[in-house]
Amino acid sequence: MRVITGLARGKRLTTPEGEDIRPTPERVKEALFSAIQFEIEGRRVLDLFAGTGQLGIEALSRGAREAVFVDANKNSLAVVQKNLENTGLLESAHIKNMDFASFLMQNEEPFDIAFLDPPYRTGLLQRALPMVAGRMNKGGIIICEYPCDDDIPETAGEFVRGRSYRYGKIQITFYRHKDVTSQ
Repeated sequence: MRVITGLARGKRLTTPEGEDIRPTPERVKEALFSAIQFEIEGRRVLDLFAGTGQLGIEALSRGAREAVFVDANKNSLAVVQKNLENTGLLESAHIKNMDFASFLMQNEEPFDIAFLDPPYRTGLLQRALPMVAGRMNKGGIIICEYPCDDDIPETAGEFVRGRSYRYGKIQITFYRHKDVTSQ
């Protein structure tokens, strides 16, 4: 697993052993970032259920202003910390060791881009999605990664389901505000 492009291009990211963390496959990450490549620079990013932090790190490498990494697992956040140090992107990052719901209830400042890639088939995505929608800027994007056979809602707060892309057994879906033209 590596950073695809930007300031930290080519830097290898640490992935812990075991099945507790399921990193986004590189081809999926590359396609995801190709779809939003012109919407990253200067933006505030949320990497909820951060795991290794690779999505938020990729966004920082591509010019995001700041990224907040949230995970309830201390071991995951230790990996995020190490990956941020190795890529030289730690200064633009905030790491939060807390449950997603607690974080979203406490967070006041809105996000421009949110990555939601929780453990599969736990119902966490369906619970987190409307809460995240309430913490987004109107022009923001919520990006969800989930198994193809999972159901996700058509709307989340004022955000509506837009384009979806399938990569094998993985689905990526974009949500945008109902008043913003879909891209």
